Amino acid sequence: MASNLNPAYAYTVVYVKDVAKSVEFYGRAFGASVRRLDDSHRWGELESGQTTIAFTPVHQHETDDLTGEVQEQKSKGRRNQLEVCFAYADVDAAYKRALENGAEPVSKPEEKEWGQKVGYVRDIDGIVVRMGSHVKSR
Repeated sequence: MASNLNPAYAYTVVYVKDVAKSVEFYGRAFGASVRRLDDSHRWGELESGQTTIAFTPVHQHETDDLTGEVQEQKSKGRRNQLEVCFAYADVDAAYKRALENGAEPVSKPEEKEWGQKVGYVRDIDGIVVRMGSHVKSR
């Protein structure tokens, strides 16, 4: 009976100012394929392996009234409690493509002590995006 209660991680929802622009930006800057963009432009999804990345407007009465308003980022010296992460075979090339397509640089890719190459950018809504290699086993 307990097996029916084992959750599958379905998707992460990213609250953005303009769903259509964010979906298009993530396609260009990070190479993600668009799975769906609702005709109302109030919901968009990217193909991202087994888990979906979804976009919805920052403010909408359906969720603001139920769960509270989304706290928007006020300065670049602070970051949201969410970080979008993509894994790439060539992190340097992915970082370069992101910058060429409008991402804001945060930190150039560098090798980390845990065996991963990682770089950071901000998307068009100021959300931090991590681009990293798969962690190398030691």
